[in-house]
Amino acid sequence: MALYKKTVNGKVYWYLREMARVDGKPKMVSERYLGSAKDLEKLLDAKEAVSVPEKTRHLGFGDSAAVWGILGRLDVAGIIDSVLGARRKDAGASVGTYLALAALNRVVAPTSKLGFADWWKSTAADRFTKIPAKVLDHRRFWDAMHGVSLPELAVIEERIAVAMVTEFNLDISALALDMTNFATYIDSANEAAPMAQRGKAKQKRADLRLVGLGLVITRDGGIPLLAHAYPGNKPDVTQFPLMIDALGTRHKKLAETAGISASPEVTVVFDAGQNSASNFTQVIDTALAFVGSVPPSHVPDLLKIPATDRKAVDAARFGGLSATETRRVVYGTERRVILIHSPTLHAKQVAGFAQTLAKAQLKLDELADTLARGKARRTTTELAAHIKTITADSWLRRVLEVTITGDTPATHRLTTTVNEEAKAELEEEVFGKRVLVTSHENWPVADLVEAYRSQSDAEFGFRQLKDPHVVSFSPMNHWSEHNIRIHTFTCVLALQIAHLMRREADKAGEHHSVRELLERLASIGETVMIYPSTGGRPKARRMLTEDIDTHAKLAEIFNLNKWAPKKN
Repeated sequence: MALYKKTVNGKVYWYLREMARVDGKPKMVSERYLGSAKDLEKLLDAKEAVSVPEKTRHLGFGDSAAVWGILGRLDVAGIIDSVLGARRKDAGASVGTYLALAALNRVVAPTSKLGFADWWKSTAADRFTKIPAKVLDHRRFWDAMHGVSLPELAVIEERIAVAMVTEFNLDISALALDMTNFATYIDSANEAAPMAQRGKAKQKRADLRLVGLGLVITRDGGIPLLAHAYPGNKPDVTQFPLMIDALGTRHKKLAETAGISASPEVTVVFDAGQNSASNFTQVIDTALAFVGSVPPSHVPDLLKIPATDRKAVDAARFGGLSATETRRVVYGTERRVILIHSPTLHAKQVAGFAQTLAKAQLKLDELADTLARGKARRTTTELAAHIKTITADSWLRRVLEVTITGDTPATHRLTTTVNEEAKAELEEEVFGKRVLVTSHENWPVADLVEAYRSQSDAEFGFRQLKDPHVVSFSPMNHWSEHNIRIHTFTCVLALQIAHLMRREADKAGEHHSVRELLERLASIGETVMIYPSTGGRPKARRMLTEDIDTHAKLAEIFNLNKWAPKKN
């Protein structure tokens, strides 16, 4: 093929000629008229117009697709629907689908049900889930939530737990139990949500009504195995027996359904906040082994054991951690106890106490200046009470020596000194120490320490739920008891999904926090290119961003190619 130019009446025209050999001689076998130079220019412009998109849209893909994949592996929607029955004919999706989508949103970009459809449009999920935004009106989510009774919810939670254990082969022999509460914005006059009560707010929002949440977390991946929602004014210690009973029942059913050994030894780890004589008895009666801790005040003589009696636990695993063990009567029963000392904790407590001491000294110095100016009006008794509030911390009272002179408001004077000897004794006796108590008589101390430290998995889960950006409990735009419980279920489900994802990535050599993992997945986007119409509807082409190559390992782990747009 070759371009050929002809000049006719001084004007140039172009032809496309095809040459070939005929009988051994070159001969033109076809000729096609192309037109003038302007005609060719128009053809090129038209071709470029078709090849260049008229507009593009960028959609979220990697994070939502990965979560959808995990939901599918667990068959969350199917489990829920198997408990509730067939969906209503007028429903855009089943109840199980709506609740699974609510959990997906909690993992990726927590928003209200009112804002869900708009968020959905910003993702490519409508393409690979086949669920259009038009059926995701917030009222449909409310209908779905109302369609689940609390007894049905308990069955659903249990079946999802079984699916997690079997599908992901979770080790459930060691579990950590912890409790926290979440601040809500439920109006004080709202009587439809008795679960939301004012109490000791762990988010320091005593002005808000609280919802309590207890979790039992596997040491294998930090996966929530059991959740228990309760009124925010109930102390943790009162909820412990309920959770232990539920855990015993849940684990037995898991063993039966998931094909685990009929009587595996299960160790539950808990901290001093759940301690009481009856709670220890209940753990034993439920046939659970335990590793817990007790306040040092329960065994003060252990704190006086000299450092030379402690031995290094395992330098490779725990650095300078040292320990000594003995037996003591704890809550009415002789038990094995271990005193451990952590140099890291010691250093943190030294730094923390230095700040506490400095703040108290500043307040006392300001009070002393006020008294010296003769401006105070407190009686001696009132002044002593005020000083007591400043030095309420028991450690402060050990090291601060505060002296009041004078017997009238005008003559009161205040002097404060730090007893350095008492401060040194406090650091030596208390700082860096914990007292562990366990039913395991033969476990090495290193294994007990490792088990106790798994408590941090539960604490990490709570911190994750309080992250406002991913896997968040808030916003909770629900004001009734029933919807709060369903909302809590979807939040815990989101936490389960997120930590299963982190566990899968970790096993494959990708070591990330939940937020880092979701950020990397979110960088794998989907671009939609809309081309001009050449007759008929405009044509759209979809492709993933090049970051799928950058994060090829994550794409493989979560099988993102399954959900990716097909190549044209």
